[in-house]
Amino acid sequence: MYKTKLISIVLAILLIVGIFFTGCENDKLTNIRLVEVTHSVFYAPQYVAITQGFFEEEGINVELTNGKGADKSMTALLSGQADIGFMGPEASVYVFNQGRENYAINFAQLTQKDGSFLVGREPDPNFTFDKLKGKTIIGGRKGGMPEMTLEYVLKKNGLIPGKDLTVRTDIQFAVMAGAFTGGEGDYVTLFEPVASSLEREGKAHILASIGKEGGYLPYTCYSATKKFMDENPEAIQGFTNAIYKAMNCYS
Repeated sequence: MYKTKLISIVLAILLIVGIFFTGCENDKLTNIRLVEVTHSVFYAPQYVAITQGFFEEEGINVELTNGKGADKSMTALLSGQADIGFMGPEASVYVFNQGRENYAINFAQLTQKDGSFLVGREPDPNFTFDKLKGKTIIGGRKGGMPEMTLEYVLKKNGLIPGKDLTVRTDIQFAVMAGAFTGGEGDYVTLFEPVASSLEREGKAHILASIGKEGGYLPYTCYSATKKFMDENPEAIQGFTNAIYKAMNCYS
């Protein structure tokens, strides 16, 4: 009886101590509010870093939110609603050119190609870009990486936007798929898993990879304000380390 009680007391003490130290360990984590331009399988290393504990290994806890567009993500970063933004590098360039004192700085790159696909209404296994002549493409926000890469690919294939075809830039990124399925435009560029989801539903068909046509470029990067980087150099380095681990863990 005495031994049983003693063992129970020891186990209870160990449990309490374990909870105490676990709590202390969690308290030491630096909380980082991360806003991403969109949620896509294209950004798999980021999600691997979160789910596999690579951020925790660097002493970081990540709170992830979907900004639903680079413009909204940058607004969240500059307004202090986020600590780190994940979007196209052009957003930071635009902010810097405005002469803002606490400008955004790109400190790490995740993707090196465009992750979007050209999507049409009908299947076309023999698709070629010359078929876009005279048509309208929903291309995203003007001056954004998806739209700029699309225009580059069109010009590479001998098509001049505004002359040979129309690229619409008046539809917000988050509602491009809905606008297309609702009857807007002849084609649209979409990320995964949205493109494949529409194809499975019979509402659209993937015709070409913009990334394959566009080649290598710094497509999406992590950025933070100058003030945050100056005040949190260890967090910035740790965040970068975690992403790098995720990019290499399955290679």
